[in-house]
Amino acid sequence: MIEVEGIILTSQDYGETSKIVNIITKEYGIVGAIAKGCKNIKSNLRSTTDKLTYGKFYLYYKKDKLSILSNVDIIDNFKNIKKDITKISYATYLLELTGQVIKHSLKLEIFDLLINSLIKINENYDPLVIMNILELKYLDYLGVMPVLDCCSKCGSTSIKTLASDIGGFICSKCYTNQKLVSDKTIKLIRMYYYVDIAKITKLEVSKQAKYEINNFLNEYYDRYTGLYLKSKNFINNLNKLTV
Repeated sequence: MIEVEGIILTSQDYGETSKIVNIITKEYGIVGAIAKGCKNIKSNLRSTTDKLTYGKFYLYYKKDKLSILSNVDIIDNFKNIKKDITKISYATYLLELTGQVIKHSLKLEIFDLLINSLIKINENYDPLVIMNILELKYLDYLGVMPVLDCCSKCGSTSIKTLASDIGGFICSKCYTNQKLVSDKTIKLIRMYYYVDIAKITKLEVSKQAKYEINNFLNEYYDRYTGLYLKSKNFINNLNKLTV
């Protein structure tokens, strides 16, 4: 039996009374577990096996096999997220993205970054900004972090724009025909990387800067990560409708 902090990534029915859940855990990566009889009215697991349930999970742990879920002490159900289709869409993508990132790098801070991001979305901070901050930080763990402290070609600190095909910042001398972004975007994307998500108390980002940063990260992920998640496509389509 182990006790581990985690959040449910996916939950699916198994037989008439049970479920199989995949749990993103802090120490063990993604753990698959069966919640036997959890759909029974009297089961202590009945309300604890839905996606986005964050808590302490008590498991009969079997490495590389299906574990058995014994009990859950809920830390947060993220009720505000679950009441809003937009928030649910962002949260689902962040769960799926984290599931991919921890396959590359099982670092304890990845779990903390995810949970702190979900807490901020649950507290009604702009989900697009929170998503982009987390996406940028995750590039470090994927091994493809863009250059955001100098020109990615020559090292100059006289920055003209930000471009995915160049791999980050580009200076006036190295600039050819890349898309131009605003000075605010250049400053903000560095701030995104260094900010402590848990300590965010205020978010004021212009619509232009949000668009430029999100567009850069979309292109960068497509070009360098090899990750293609349907949940991100849904968010991109959602943003087109709201622009």
